Amino acid sequence: MSTELSIEIPRNAQAPFLARRALADLDGKIDPDVLPDVRLLVSELITNSVKYGGDGPVRLEITAADDRIRAEIIDQGVGFTPIARNDDLDKVGGWGLHLTEHLTTDWGTHEGSTHVWFEIDLSA
Repeated sequence: MSTELSIEIPRNAQAPFLARRALADLDGKIDPDVLPDVRLLVSELITNSVKYGGDGPVRLEITAADDRIRAEIIDQGVGFTPIARNDDLDKVGGWGLHLTEHLTTDWGTHEGSTHVWFEIDLSA
């Protein structure tokens, strides 16, 4: 069984909250042990999109199948090159991509954009 969620979120300080609220539609449809990680990662990546993306809304797309969850955060930013986090662990902020690296099976960006995606393999 496959579940999909696709919404446009206004680019403002409420965007992470609105994204988390939209994820409530997935309650009971995906593994409840994974949903907290999905909420955290979506919140972090939506925050990055609001801070660093271009103008216009942010699109959140989630596809959940029996064995995999894929999330995409899409905005109109000009792109970036992800870099490894090697800072002091006590530093506040800047942990979104680090968390994405460690909590997902795979993730990446579409070259020349700030379109970030991640996947979590539920069979692992």
